[in-house]
Order: sequence, then structure tokens, then C-alpha cells
Amino acid sequence: MLLTRIKGPRDLDRLSPEQLNQLAAEIRSFLVDAVSKTGGHLGPNLGVVELTIALHRVFESPKDKILFDTGHQAYVHKLLTGRQDFTGLRTKGGLSGYPSRAESEHDVIENSHASTVLGWADGLAKANQVLGREDHHVAAVIGDGALTGGMAWEALNNIAAAKDRPLVIVVNDNERSYGPTIGGLADHLATLRTTDGYERFLARGKDLLERTPVVGKPLYETLHGAKKGLKDFIAPQGMFEDLGLKYIGPIDGHDLEALESALTRAKRFSGPVIVHCLTQKGRGYTPALEHEADRFHAVGVIHPDTGLPVKTAAASWTSVFADEMVKIGHDRPDVVGITAAMLHPVGLNKFAEAFPDRIYDVGIAEQHGATSAAGLATGGVHPVFAVYATFLNRAFDQVLMDVALHKCGVTFVLDRAGVTGDDGASHNGMWDMSILQVVPGLRLAAPRDAEQLRAQLREAVEVKDAPTVVRFSKGVVGPAVPAIGRIGGMDLLRAPAPEVRQPDVLIVSVGALAPMCLEIADLLDKQGISATVVDPRWVKPVDEALAPLAERHRVVVTVEDNGRTGGVGAAVSQALRDAGVDVPLRDFGIPQRFLDHALRKEILAEIGLTAPDIARQVTGLVAKLDGRYESEPAAAVD
Repeated sequence: MLLTRIKGPRDLDRLSPEQLNQLAAEIRSFLVDAVSKTGGHLGPNLGVVELTIALHRVFESPKDKILFDTGHQAYVHKLLTGRQDFTGLRTKGGLSGYPSRAESEHDVIENSHASTVLGWADGLAKANQVLGREDHHVAAVIGDGALTGGMAWEALNNIAAAKDRPLVIVVNDNERSYGPTIGGLADHLATLRTTDGYERFLARGKDLLERTPVVGKPLYETLHGAKKGLKDFIAPQGMFEDLGLKYIGPIDGHDLEALESALTRAKRFSGPVIVHCLTQKGRGYTPALEHEADRFHAVGVIHPDTGLPVKTAAASWTSVFADEMVKIGHDRPDVVGITAAMLHPVGLNKFAEAFPDRIYDVGIAEQHGATSAAGLATGGVHPVFAVYATFLNRAFDQVLMDVALHKCGVTFVLDRAGVTGDDGASHNGMWDMSILQVVPGLRLAAPRDAEQLRAQLREAVEVKDAPTVVRFSKGVVGPAVPAIGRIGGMDLLRAPAPEVRQPDVLIVSVGALAPMCLEIADLLDKQGISATVVDPRWVKPVDEALAPLAERHRVVVTVEDNGRTGGVGAAVSQALRDAGVDVPLRDFGIPQRFLDHALRKEILAEIGLTAPDIARQVTGLVAKLDGRYESEPAAAVD
């Protein structure tokens, strides 16, 4: 196999055109076989095989910087830079599913949030210019889907301002992000795809006119002088050239010779260049090409021959939300849905099928989505904006100043909240309950099970004068956790024996961690420590009944799937201080650090967010209050 002989990018230089095509076929076979065993981003990588080979043949990484926007299409890049052990892909100790600086000097960006690559490229190109590194180049690969993000156009505006600063922008145009790319830019790129290129037209015209006696050459020169208008007519890439960006394309993104030729010309140019490449997501794998929803953008473990899942998926948090949204849509004709290029991943596809005139895909533009939602609410409807928790970070200012300041009734549904695991640091939804705590008037719900998700979603869309947030975890929804009573607006999940006059511990359980909190209470009970467990349901604002309840306990413990800094624990602590309740409080959550990719349960164990770990610490705290801490160690908790 040729692939096994590739230890680094320069090994590509020795291959003939025939061998390069053979290598491309081997890479596709490798990807289908490897990713079907582990799960991961399959479709995007099948689509960039030739493009990645061409990039590494034309540019000299790591001296030249090859940057990938989002990074889910970097598997081929990993293979060509010496990383061919995919057995542990996206698992603890194995390869990351995105570029990773810890893995290779060839990896630059690892945040895996879309539309950022052009900003990175602009800065790197400026650094080359400042330091006089004329032999260093920057090539940034961005998808047509990511070009719908506002950050990309802010960067393009700055890149185009420097006509003498070399920078190659490769538009990987596969007409998709997760699903088909939509919007004005998508329409423009579609026009470019379906029109004969200006350069080919002009070349044919020159050949014909130069063979025409007398008038041929003057006529050609006249046409060439009018090339701007001609380009707009023949192949309307004028949008890019009006910005001052040289445009090359469209190029067949699966033709290695054409790709290398275009990239070589772009590399030699003394200013910014866009190379427009047409690729096919899922290329070479029939099950992916026939999967209309997202062309196998991301898959779990599948059978490589059929593309079918090896295991039947259980009901997920996302599916519960998806079904309830359809029911709400039937009950409430004023409810509309908003997605940022993730219709299927966030579960709004069913709502879109039922109510096609009430769904808005804004592209990878969370900021616009939030402000547009404010406008929708002001106009008299109730928008539900479903987005991954980690991506709401990008729209914080809009949530604060456009939605909350104007008291707009907008519901944000945060999927993949808390530790998500295998996608690594940038995809853990561990920031939302911290950053949203500072938003005046905002109400935040953390359902513990499917029944509560349905109920709290309906409660959220009833709020007309403030933003509401409903957040839930990634993956399978757990069993129902019934309440045994109500205290204020909080659900009582466990109470100590009636004869206990002052219970030891009040456990404030947040969201899907309710089963863990009940397990903690059981472990404490075995140590003779009584515990009450409550689920606030709405964690912001802090329920008024919490402070008097806390005052009747010796210790308060909060447990949340969110960063500890500024999270629910911090809000509860402040509420107790404001109420004059002087009870020791321990907050358990995610430490404020970037977490490496691993299974969710492995990460929770690593950071000590498990029932035995928490019970052990709480036991020690109670022992200290009892005066036993110095004289004897707290009993072990199994």
C-alpha cells in the first residue's frame, strides 16, 4: 500500500500522477474502514482527499501554514502527516477528531468552531509580513457553509485591504455544512458552479479572434479591457474581485492535476487569492452519497458495507425535544424555529417537515440568529432557537443586548450541554450556565429527564417578556426521576426520615445529574449522614424557597454539569449570603480548564464528578463540622 509509505508530506513529492490517484483511493478505503469502527466525521473527509493531497504537495507544511476551518475535515491531513493509527480516534489517549497541536507540528487551529480560519490566516499572513518571512505561505481551507458566518466576511474585508500580502483562501465548496448550504452566498456560489469559467471563455475567444484577419486582435484587446463586465456576465465572481481578491476557479476538487495547477498559481501571486474548489461530500462511498440529510457528516459505529448503525440508538435528549416541538407547533401557531445550519443535529428537522413556513436556517451565524429572534419576538411570534450549548457563546452580546435588554420572549434550547466528551475541548457545553448568569431577567431551566424537558420547554415558550433557556445533555436520555413533593418551585427528590430534626446535607441537583445526586444521598446515608435532594428545575433565578430550606440544613452541596466558576453553585452561594443564611456550601462541577477528548464517563471520573468522589468529600466536610476531622479520618465511601 502506498499509504503506509507516507510518513510525512514530502513523501508525496516522489509519487507519479497514477500513484497519487491510487493513494487517493487507498485513503478513502482507509477512512471508511477506520471511521466505521470508531465513529467520527466521515462524509467531510471523503470529500477532501484530493484537495488535501494537492495542498501538501504545493505547500511545505509546517513552514507554510495549512489551516482548516472547523477542522472536522482534517482526517486526511492527519494521514499525510504521519498519523495513521485511527484505532483510538476520538477516545482517551487516541487521535483527536480535530487538528491538535499536541499531536503534530502540522496542526495550527484546534478550536473547531466554524468561520474562524480566515481571521487566523489574516493574522499569520501579517506576522509573515512583519517578520520579513517572504518564503512562508498561508493557505486557509474554508467550506461554503462556513462562509455564511459573519466572522468570515469580517476577515475577508481585512484581508482584501492588503493587496500586497500573500494569502491563499481555498473555498471547499460542497454545497453543504451539515445539510445543504442556503442563503444569498449559496446562490452566488451555485451560479459560479454552473457557469463556464471566464478564463476558459477568454482563452477560447482569444484563439478564435487571433485567427480572424484585421479586426481580430484589436477586438480581443477591447474585450480584454472590458473584462470586469465580461466576467460578471460569463462567471459572476465579481463579488470576490470587487473586494480586491484574485479569483481562480471553479476547479474540480477531485482533479489532482487541476488542483495543483491552481494552488501553484495562487501560491506565486503576491496578494490574496481565492481558489474555488468544487468537491463532493461523501465522495466514493455510496451509503454517504445516498444519505440526503447530511451525507454522513458524522456517524457512530456503522457497518462499512451498508452504512447502517451497528446498534439501534435509544431515545436521545434531542429526539425528545424534536417530538415535543412538533406538538407545540400544532398547539401554538405563533411558535417558529431557528437553527444555525444544524437543522438535523439539533432536532428541528421534524418541526421543519411539519411547518416548513415556520423554520429559519440562518447559516453558521449564531449572532444574527439571536438578533433576528429578537425581531421575530418583537413582531409578535415566539422563536425557539436551538443551538449547541458551546455555540451560544458566540451570540452572548446579542442575548444580552438585543434579547434581554428589550425583554423579548425568545427561547434558546441548548443541546449538548455539559461534558460531551469525544469532540474535545471546544465542544464541551460547560460555559452556558456561567455566562448566562449575568443576563438580567433571563430564566434558565435544566430538565432532569424527558418528562421535565417536555414540561419545561412548554413553560419556556409561555414567557413573553424575557429570554428563556432550556439546556440538556448529549446522548441517551436517562430514566424518569419522579418527585416526591414540591418546595416553592423546586421538586423534592429525596427527604430524610421524619424523625431527623436537622438534616445534615441539602443537595441541590442540576439537570441530568439527578440520578447521581440520589446516589450520593444513598452513599451518605450509609455513613449515617442524612440528606435532602432538590431539583430547582429553573436554576436562574435562584428559587426564593431555597434559602430557608438551606437554613434548616448543616451543609449545602450543589452538583452541576457546568464550569464551577460563576455557575449555579456560585449563584446559590450568593443567594444564601443575600438572605443572611450562613451555611457552609460546597459546589461540585467542571473545573475551568480545557478538557481532552474522551468518553463522557471517563471525563467525569477524571474531574471527580462522580457519586463516590462527591460523597467522600461531603463525608469529610460533615466530619469536620462534627469535630471528628482532626481526631479520626472520615469513613471511606465505597
